[in-house]
Amino acid sequence: MKTNRKLRLQLMVQNSFFVLLFLILIFLVGFLSREYSYSHDVTQSTRNTLTEGSINVLKQMDGPVNMRVFVSQDDAYRKAINDFIVRYQRAKPDLKFEFINPAEEPKLAQEAGIRAEGEVIVEYQQREDRLVPPYVEQDMTNLLVRLSRSRDRAVMYLDGHGERNLLGLKNHDIGEFGAQLEKKGFKLANPDLTLVQEVPSNGAMLVIASPQVDISEIEVVKIKDYVEKGGNLLWLLDDENLRGLEPLAEYLGLQITPGMVIDLSSSQYGADPKVAFANTYGEHAITKNFMLRTLYPEARMIDAADSFEFGWKVSRLVEVAPNGWLETGKMDANSKASFDSKTDIPGPINIAVALEREYGKKGQRVVVVGNGNFLANTFIGNGGNLDFGINIVNWLAGDDDLITILPKPLKDVNVVIPSDPWNRFLTMLIFFGFRLVLPIVLLVAGVLIWWKRRKA
Repeated sequence: MKTNRKLRLQLMVQNSFFVLLFLILIFLVGFLSREYSYSHDVTQSTRNTLTEGSINVLKQMDGPVNMRVFVSQDDAYRKAINDFIVRYQRAKPDLKFEFINPAEEPKLAQEAGIRAEGEVIVEYQQREDRLVPPYVEQDMTNLLVRLSRSRDRAVMYLDGHGERNLLGLKNHDIGEFGAQLEKKGFKLANPDLTLVQEVPSNGAMLVIASPQVDISEIEVVKIKDYVEKGGNLLWLLDDENLRGLEPLAEYLGLQITPGMVIDLSSSQYGADPKVAFANTYGEHAITKNFMLRTLYPEARMIDAADSFEFGWKVSRLVEVAPNGWLETGKMDANSKASFDSKTDIPGPINIAVALEREYGKKGQRVVVVGNGNFLANTFIGNGGNLDFGINIVNWLAGDDDLITILPKPLKDVNVVIPSDPWNRFLTMLIFFGFRLVLPIVLLVAGVLIWWKRRKA
């Protein structure tokens, strides 16, 4: 086909129009990518996206969050920090952050009290907290939870009667649970009820964690008076011996049945039948969307009834041993569990209740659990025990919005090379085969195919 001036002009117009459309398309793609973003995490352990618990915490934070990262001009290090914070920014667009080089802004770093490279100062509603490397989602989310708390009320705990101590380090104590409460913004207080006139009313709650000796009458009067005046309470019971707190149990309408829970299904987890496992929970704010397994060594049966006299509304929280029973006979370390239809109570057995009532302008809340072991240092890390305990305290403190499953550390995804020679050889062969040999083979094959086609 012969080309003339008119045809050349048409081709030039067509090509120019195509170039113009192509440039417009590039501009639109760039504009859309700037205004809208979409990402999908394809990693096996979803390490590039936040857990549901962290997202829930961010959704409950009204108002902007500002972060200042004090880090030197190291592009690789800054990129790693940027990738970490951007995960939070995707869930909360009004979260802003900036990098500050301490070498260029020494006065600013000094005023902020910066002590570590990469230290992050987080500001929210005129409150601030800080995080130092290494950055872990659980630590950052705990920081945001602390900043989200609108009140600075203390978690008070009874002491001096052999209780499980919230600061204790022994296996029997609940010191690890206390440390987690402090990380989440709670303060711990230990009022001496033999000296103070009454249990302080400005605390978030009072914790009675399995006393081992009788509580004096004057202390019991102060505790009961605290509850009668609207104080919140967390009461952990290890047996039916109330250690002098019978008047409190009567006021709450508690029904405590003597005996220990036997759960035969614990054998599938390799545990003793005296350890009860829970997978299903009652309908309550504490257990909403809670699907983790919890365990309760030597649990006790607890129940309560709605009280019209005192206005209590009762909710059952945890039922265990659907195929087990409540062993009412005495059991020791050598006793073998066996069901007696005449004396024992068949499962499921309820071991925790939540009581709530209206009191003045604010509500009052009480949780009683027929087990203290589930929060002990020995068992706090098992299943969802810690999450369940944190949910209880959040609810008692009135922080219903913060009741959530907190982020878990990512599971190990490291490759372990076998130690025996043959498996080690196969592992290295596969590793170097995919990393070196296969790419070289594909490269050579591509060159040969190209050469054959070129000569054809």
